[in-house]
Amino acid sequence: MMRRVVVTGMAGISPIGNDWPSIEASLRARRSGVQRIEAWTNYDGLNTALGAPAAPFDLPPEIYNRKRTRSMGRVALMAVRTAELALAQAGLLGDPVVTGGRTGVAYGSSTGTPDAVADFGKMLWNQSTEGVNANSYLKMMGHTTAVNIAVFFGLTGRVYTTSSACTSGSQGIGYAFEAIRYGQADVMIAGGAEELSVTEAAVFDTLFATSTRNDAPTSAPQPYDANRDGLVIGEGAGTLILEEYEHAVARGATIHAELIGFGSNCDGSHITQPNANTMAIAMRLALQDARLEADAIGYVNGHGTATEQGDIAETQATHQVFGPRMPISSLKSYMGHTLGACGALEAWLSIEMMNRNWFAPTINLSTPDPRCAELDYIVGDGRELDCDYVVSNNFAFGGINTSLVFRRVR
Repeated sequence: MMRRVVVTGMAGISPIGNDWPSIEASLRARRSGVQRIEAWTNYDGLNTALGAPAAPFDLPPEIYNRKRTRSMGRVALMAVRTAELALAQAGLLGDPVVTGGRTGVAYGSSTGTPDAVADFGKMLWNQSTEGVNANSYLKMMGHTTAVNIAVFFGLTGRVYTTSSACTSGSQGIGYAFEAIRYGQADVMIAGGAEELSVTEAAVFDTLFATSTRNDAPTSAPQPYDANRDGLVIGEGAGTLILEEYEHAVARGATIHAELIGFGSNCDGSHITQPNANTMAIAMRLALQDARLEADAIGYVNGHGTATEQGDIAETQATHQVFGPRMPISSLKSYMGHTLGACGALEAWLSIEMMNRNWFAPTINLSTPDPRCAELDYIVGDGRELDCDYVVSNNFAFGGINTSLVFRRVR
């Protein structure tokens, strides 16, 4: 028998705040976290100078001392800090269940800390190990977030490392869900993180996919808009504590939502060009997993990167599954594209919005692209909606598609 999976802790670090009250204030004020990054203007050939740095966050020195953090770059620090805060909210910080073998982690980022990657690049270029030390690889490696969480909290259960670009966070949540559902764990720390780097901006810049509105930072990005000119890179981390339902009830935990469906597949056709048909299949897989019909869903949190091909394919796929009635918005209009973190941040905020009957609008969206499918694009002051089910979708390079379905617990 498949076990039920609930969310008992949620935390994040983002460009528009590091807790729900701060983030909600930004969303309601339609306040963007995008900035002009002056240092990026020094790079020859780089067209964009826009990024969305995370809001300042605290690392209590008595907990985050040198010994415990020497293997962590910024991306791992954000992951560990949000895991700590999520465990605290769940009432599990310091609980023996965390180290008892039935708690695991499923977490990812697109890459490790870019500065550590650069240290190895200098080594190859200069044929010298100067600047490389015992922790350089631990900061650079693609699974730095997951394993640093595991070591920091003494986890002895399963570790899933999801380094899949823009679906790193959503795959982390999905695989954690499956681990609990099928009896491999009782509690999972799940999510994703990414640190802001000019190298990641350059990846999309070479594809002519970044916004170059360098003198008007908050006018970009423009998901789904006919006048969009590309995405903006952001940073942050998002962590959910997933728990088996009976386990959570037995200890009197607060349940924020139930995760009831996860769909993931691959386009299998092109590394960077999305495919609407396989995106739609991922959504249908999630609905099938949740044992729901499409008309049960009240809101879709879109991937909404503000790239031409991505927006068009995603909206066509969403229309295929849900039709024109579906309310949809993109939180990347506020935070930029936080890559490995976006799936986790957007899942967290979808739950918060669902529980408050209010869903944020897409900012900078004034003229929907006629090539995007007909949907109910939320704009203006947001939308009051009372619904029991929401979907959070994410899509990544490599044609990786994910869809998560959350149920409100009343």
